[in-house]
Amino acid sequence: MISRNNNRAMSRLTRLSLFVVCLMASLGLPVPPGWCDTDTATHESDHLADEDIPVLEPVHVHGLRLNTDQQRGPVPTYTPWPTMPPSLQGQTIDDWMKVRILVSKTAETTVVVLEPAKNRQLNMAGLQTLQQWEFDPQMQGDDFVDGALTVRIHFRTPEP
Repeated sequence: MISRNNNRAMSRLTRLSLFVVCLMASLGLPVPPGWCDTDTATHESDHLADEDIPVLEPVHVHGLRLNTDQQRGPVPTYTPWPTMPPSLQGQTIDDWMKVRILVSKTAETTVVVLEPAKNRQLNMAGLQTLQQWEFDPQMQGDDFVDGALTVRIHFRTPEP
């Protein structure tokens, strides 16, 4: 409790002394020596200090998996959502389909329907959208390999 009060008092004193120094400088009064001689926190001086720091070229360490997401499976880069077919607008729908997307090491995709939706139009809408999806291929170490992932799409309209 005592140290908290001391910290508050020091904080108030620091703010007050900073205010007084700024007020003195703005009025043209002499400021205590060493308080405002140099401003080392400017943006320009920060950049000048960086010139002395050597920057290493990017390095790839073999055996160190830097891209852990691609080690587990293909990584989606573009995934648009399917739209409800116009002929089914206004109807109550609760249906789903399950597909397997095969992604080659050249990032080409093949969509395989594992469990189709009950409605043929929903299957067509889902397939049309899934064929637009793009992926970064799966990796094993430093090499691209064929991969696959399973996706379940749930078509549902809000209850009226």
